[in-house]
Amino acid sequence: MLTRKQHELLMFIHERLKESGIPPSFDEMKEALDLASKSGIHRLITALEERGFIRRLPNRARALEVLRLPDSIAPGLNAAKKFSPSVIQGSLGQGNLGRQAKPAAPSRPMTAGNDDDVAAAVSIPVMGRIAAGVPIDAIQHQTHSISVPPDMIAGGEHYALEVKGDSMIEAGIFDGDTVIIRNANTASPGEIVVALVDEEEATLKRFRRKGASIALEAANPAYETRIFGPDRVKVQGRLVGLIRRY
Repeated sequence: MLTRKQHELLMFIHERLKESGIPPSFDEMKEALDLASKSGIHRLITALEERGFIRRLPNRARALEVLRLPDSIAPGLNAAKKFSPSVIQGSLGQGNLGRQAKPAAPSRPMTAGNDDDVAAAVSIPVMGRIAAGVPIDAIQHQTHSISVPPDMIAGGEHYALEVKGDSMIEAGIFDGDTVIIRNANTASPGEIVVALVDEEEATLKRFRRKGASIALEAANPAYETRIFGPDRVKVQGRLVGLIRRY
């Protein structure tokens, strides 16, 4: 599923190609989507290219080709679902890491329980990859499901995310881990949360308050704490568990 901005940009490029056969310029795309800078357009185009909707043609300026459109083009891209967290998947500058994960068979979590624990395990959706590092474009996409012990997800709705990046290593969260998130829109200072920034970027960080502002704090000294106005950050869930394979 594409985000609203990704969908808007894809349709704008598609309509412009239909009308004139020439892709719009970055300035035209920025104005059409009412974005503050062209860097946002670069991120959206990269996300569309990674998901196989468009292709940048080599050796030609402004050359874009629309490869496909969403299966269902309807006004309800943001239609209400009972549960639809915004999560992310992207390259973090690491080549093909950001390509959409192929559906996989449900996996068994690493627990020390007995066969009765496995039998009582609960299946929750894995909603893609989240950056424990530099935030990247947010998406809503279920890749597969995993089974977790019921006592890990007592109360509320939950989803899982595959971690990419190293910004939370001092909190014991490593690249390749799977984090279990309880769906929530509030958090207490010090909790590790999925935070959606400016409706288009999401990241896994420790939640803090700095006066009237919100700070998203990494657990790695190589990353700076990022501070935002309260209207720019939405909490999408709180960390409640972690699964690691060896």
